[in-house]
Amino acid sequence: MPLFTCQAVLFDLDGVLVDSTPCVTRVWTEWAKQHGLDPEYVVHVAHGQKAIETVRKVAPKLDADREFRIIEQMELDDTDGLRLLPGAKELLSVIPPDRYTIVTSGTRRLATKRLRAVGLPVPPTMVSADEVMNGKPHPEPYLAGAASVGFAASECLVFEDAPSGIRSAQSAGATAIGVPTTYQPEEIAFASAVIPSLAAVQMRKLDNDGRLQLEIATPS
Repeated sequence: MPLFTCQAVLFDLDGVLVDSTPCVTRVWTEWAKQHGLDPEYVVHVAHGQKAIETVRKVAPKLDADREFRIIEQMELDDTDGLRLLPGAKELLSVIPPDRYTIVTSGTRRLATKRLRAVGLPVPPTMVSADEVMNGKPHPEPYLAGAASVGFAASECLVFEDAPSGIRSAQSAGATAIGVPTTYQPEEIAFASAVIPSLAAVQMRKLDNDGRLQLEIATPS
């Protein structure tokens, strides 16, 4: 099984730690229908990037700031079906708290609510969409995430479910592991490895230099 050594671990939130697919699907489907857009296309586009960027892409004639505020409130109001993804709680419980954080395309309000809803801690170093100028796939989110825990991105291991997030991590210089909860494995095959869930990851130990060693069971 592959062994990855790093100084810190950066997690995407939705699709890696928390399954928010039912909420995301309901909110974006309703919003798309209100504006005469194709719900299936809008939902597909919405994953892995800032909500405001989705609005700009699928409905460039609308007031993106106004629609973003509406969508964020819809997401805050909808927690039905939120659940922990396999291995998330177990892995976070064994990584030293100062050696991981979350880098999300959602706002801090939304990420905090979802983490609390499933019983996961809210890292004080979390990087959210409202704290970066450029969202994924730009490298800024993962550069900021790495800096927030005191390391270079090249010393970090990233877990992501979306192509845009994997590109963001890789362009920042980090090693990215894909989790095919939202996209098909072939859509994220350019990650360094693709695993079914965080249940496939075990932290073995800290090495002599204080680095984390994570063993990853990849599908045969």
